[in-house]
Amino acid sequence: MASENKLPETTFLRSDVMSLAQFYIPSEISKQTIGALGELGLVQFRDLNKDVNAFQRTFVSDIRHYDEVSRQIRFLKSQIEREDIKIAKAEATGATSSPKELEDLEQKISETEKVVIELNENQRTLDKRYLELTEMRHVIKVTDEFFESSNVKDIQENNLTSESTTGLLKEENNAADLEAGKKSTVSFVAGVIPRTKINSFERLLWRMLRGNLYMKNAEIEEPIKDPETNELVEKNVFIVFVHGQVLLNKIKKLCESCGATVYPVSESAEQRNEESIEVLARIEDLDQVLNNTRDTRMNKLRDIAKNIDAWNTVVRKEKAIYHVMNLLKTDKNSMIAEGWVPTNKIPEIQQRIREAAESTGSNVTPIMNEVTYKSVPPTYNVTNKFTKCFQSIVDSYGVANYREINPALYTIITFPFLFAVMFGDLGHGVLMFLAALAMVLFEKKLANFKNEIFDMVFSGRYVILLMGLFSIFTGLVYNDCFSKPLSIFNTKNFDFVATSDPFEEEERGTFVNQVGNHISGNVYAFGLDPAWVSAENKLLFQNSYKMKLSVVLGVIHMLFGTIISFFNYTHRKSISSILLVFIPELLYMGSIFGYLAFCIVYKWCTDWSGANPPSLMNMLINMFLSPGSVNEEEKLYNGQGIIQLVLLLIAVVSIPILLLGKPIAQKIANKKTVEELPIENEVVAISERDYKKPEWSFADAFINQAVHTIEYCLSGISHTASYLRLWALSLAHGQLSEVLWDMLLNNVLKMDLNVVIKGIALFLIIGAWLGLTVAILLIMEGLSAFLHALRLHWVEFNSKFYKGEGYKFVPFSFRKILKKEEN
Repeated sequence: MASENKLPETTFLRSDVMSLAQFYIPSEISKQTIGALGELGLVQFRDLNKDVNAFQRTFVSDIRHYDEVSRQIRFLKSQIEREDIKIAKAEATGATSSPKELEDLEQKISETEKVVIELNENQRTLDKRYLELTEMRHVIKVTDEFFESSNVKDIQENNLTSESTTGLLKEENNAADLEAGKKSTVSFVAGVIPRTKINSFERLLWRMLRGNLYMKNAEIEEPIKDPETNELVEKNVFIVFVHGQVLLNKIKKLCESCGATVYPVSESAEQRNEESIEVLARIEDLDQVLNNTRDTRMNKLRDIAKNIDAWNTVVRKEKAIYHVMNLLKTDKNSMIAEGWVPTNKIPEIQQRIREAAESTGSNVTPIMNEVTYKSVPPTYNVTNKFTKCFQSIVDSYGVANYREINPALYTIITFPFLFAVMFGDLGHGVLMFLAALAMVLFEKKLANFKNEIFDMVFSGRYVILLMGLFSIFTGLVYNDCFSKPLSIFNTKNFDFVATSDPFEEEERGTFVNQVGNHISGNVYAFGLDPAWVSAENKLLFQNSYKMKLSVVLGVIHMLFGTIISFFNYTHRKSISSILLVFIPELLYMGSIFGYLAFCIVYKWCTDWSGANPPSLMNMLINMFLSPGSVNEEEKLYNGQGIIQLVLLLIAVVSIPILLLGKPIAQKIANKKTVEELPIENEVVAISERDYKKPEWSFADAFINQAVHTIEYCLSGISHTASYLRLWALSLAHGQLSEVLWDMLLNNVLKMDLNVVIKGIALFLIIGAWLGLTVAILLIMEGLSAFLHALRLHWVEFNSKFYKGEGYKFVPFSFRKILKKEEN
């Protein structure tokens, strides 16, 4: 196994060969070396300190220190985003910062945070003071209006309907007494309250004072900005008159609990006028100071926005380096690291760590060695922007075992093709292809658009592109464009003479022209003849044609999956699996379902003019019920009975071989291994072998193989039937498209209307038809076909050869760490 890992083998069908590398790094350059490997992104480090608690590791204090620096950066970033300032993207740098540069950067970040906090506090204080003066101005204004428009005499004469109000003010003589500030038992409170709370505030006042008050409120026209939340709040000014200081104190306490602000206002008009002038002057002065403070703060944040992404990149890298260094072992003056690396990238890794050592001026170079291993390596599948989405489809089922054949290569073709079989329509395929093509052509611009649903569609743009392209092909095969046929090649009008069996229409029917003569020659060159559209049994013909086509495609797909398993067994050099698993599986699947697909194609290629073609359904049933005998009505070719008997015997014999062959072979191999051990070392040898591998059990092996055999044999039937979804969804898509055409466009075209009115109606109906086509047929039907194609690959195809029990190669990479944080 170790020798195999040293081979720089590369292939498109398997993941890259992995090696376990051990690094001896001098302590003084360990940080720079790990940073260089992080820039390269080709080493997946293993934890060599599993027995050490996470809080007791060597570099925990450094990680906590950079956590605090990260917090400072997040604070500054939140302040920048709050002001909608664009953050400049930092340029990628490969060099690790020196200790002096890091110290200066940390000090700069800390000082910047203090400056921003101080500016925030100053602005918050000024905003709060500005808010108080603004509210004070409105309170004085409303109070003036109230005293000018109200008089006590009118209140006493019941202009106000409340008896309690009359009783409250009955001791007062007139408004002039209030203006003069004469001694009175009536006091008032004025303030501001959010408009949403004014009604509840009124009710609470009424209940608390039992109606013994007089209250007036007025709306402030423009919303007022809250300095705490930076939101505009609509507020009201209120004035409350009550008897005595005790009730006045109660009102003030209620104002505090309701979020209202009370402001002192003089009863004298002259004093209020002076207060108003003073407030306006202070507002004007404060406005200038506030503008200067805001400009200073905004300029500071703009300066920070130019550098904060670069700061964050440096800090994230340093923190990631210390996380990795916590996985390393310390040995005197060096550090030991282990990690998985792609075998063919080892020279590149060695070159990078040498360059890192040279850049520090160190005389000692880190040493990298390959070591043997017992654990299973990770799976490393190299992808690009085109293959990434197809690999994601496979990985969603399960990550490939190490060196297991990767189905993503075949999925690039089979997935969009099976989708197109269900979605086949030339017009819909063109729309889907153009939408995906636009995403491909403008991918750089669209990559910056952040939306969860759009990101999911955009990441699969190449899959959608191929799905649209294959749908155009299958649309030409079905001769279907928005539910209408295309007469590309020469055709003749004909009627189709139906027979009694709807599932055999395409073989048993006869093409006749309009005068009743049989048509020969002039076969439509490619796809379905458009004359089928006018045939009475169009749906019956399409049913039979697409149903049998689905079976043929399904059997080919499953047989291909079974054949792929041969290469997995060959790579593992498992002769017993090839002879006792692969061959029986292939013979079982081919002798029954492969034979059925052959009969379908053979029947299609045979001229049944003047003859009654056999029913394939009855033929397959009688193949099991009456082995070796074939009725004349069900005969396809000469010698059919003998061939079907041989195929049936092959399928029957394959089952016990598949069930018992592998467990017996393993038992013989296990017994032979034990017998070959030296007698004097038998106990020690067995002990060593048991340490590497759990003790083998024939019962466990037999049960596992029995489950596999039952699942494979029974799934041959269920999986073949599962491919009939290709037929069902294709018919549903075609019928739904036809319904949309007939219900919308066709009805308008048949109307006898004025040319102008008909043109307007047609324009509106085309818009509605196009909208429904995109929403229902492209998006909903497309998603349905996508999910069904996904299931056919995950269950019917992958289950024949793919285990998917591995784990991904996740190297230490700054690029991936920063990209993950950005997302």
